[in-house]
Amino acid sequence: MIKIDTQSQEFKEELQQTQAFAEEVCRSKNLVFNPLEEINTSTLLGLTRNQTIYDTKFCPCFMVVGETKEEQLLSDNRICPCTPAIEKEIPQTGKCHCGIFCTPEYAKKNALQNTTQEEISSHSEGLSIEECQSILKQSEINNNELISLLEARDLKMIDFNLVDVREWMEWNQNRIVGTDYLIPTTSFYNSLQQIENHKEKPTIVYCYTGSRSAYCQKIMLEMGWKQVSNHTNGIIRYHGIKTSGDDV
Repeated sequence: MIKIDTQSQEFKEELQQTQAFAEEVCRSKNLVFNPLEEINTSTLLGLTRNQTIYDTKFCPCFMVVGETKEEQLLSDNRICPCTPAIEKEIPQTGKCHCGIFCTPEYAKKNALQNTTQEEISSHSEGLSIEECQSILKQSEINNNELISLLEARDLKMIDFNLVDVREWMEWNQNRIVGTDYLIPTTSFYNSLQQIENHKEKPTIVYCYTGSRSAYCQKIMLEMGWKQVSNHTNGIIRYHGIKTSGDDV
C-alpha cells in the first residue's frame, strides 16, 4: 500500500497543476465542476496521487492495471478525461463516473436539490437478527441500514466485513468507525488478499460517493464472494460516527 504525504510541498505543487488541468478540461469540453465541492476535492486528490505515483492521471475511481508503465499504458486503464466519460457517461447522466465533471444543466439541477433536500438523520434501532440478515442480502445499503447493522454487529447479533475501497490518504483523513479493512481501488487485487479467505462472509463496501465501491462490488462478486453489498450513500453523506488517523 503506497502512502502519499499530502502535506508535502511536492504534492501541493502537483495538486495545483491538477487543478489547472481540471479547469482546462471544463473549459475545453464545455463542462463545469460538481456543485458538491467535496467530490471535486476528493477526485483532484486522487488524480494527483496517480500522477505522483504513475506519472499519468489515471482515473482515481478505477484500479490501475499493469506492473510497468508500458503495461499500464497498453491496458484499458482510464486516463482523465476518459473516453467513456466524454462519450457515454456525461451525455447520458450529466456527469462522469467520478462526478467531478458535469454538464451545466446537471450542476444547476443538483445544486438546487442539495440546498433543499435534508437527509433524515434518524435510523432504525432494535432490529431483529432476521431483519439484519435480510438487509445483508441486499445489493445496496443506505446510511440508516449501515448504522443499524454496525450497532447489531456490536451486539454480536450478526457478523460482516466493512471494507473501505478508497485510497490511504482518504482513509487517513476520514473513515467510518467499524471499518475492518482498507482495500484501495488502485491496488485492489493485491490488497484483496487480506480477505481472500472471507468469501463466505457478508461484505459491505463503501467509498466517497458510492461509485468506486459499486465497481469493486461487481469485481468481488465475479471473483466468488458470496454476498457483497454497496453502501450507496458513500462516506460523503454518512451521518454515523467517523474517525481519522493512520491506524490500518
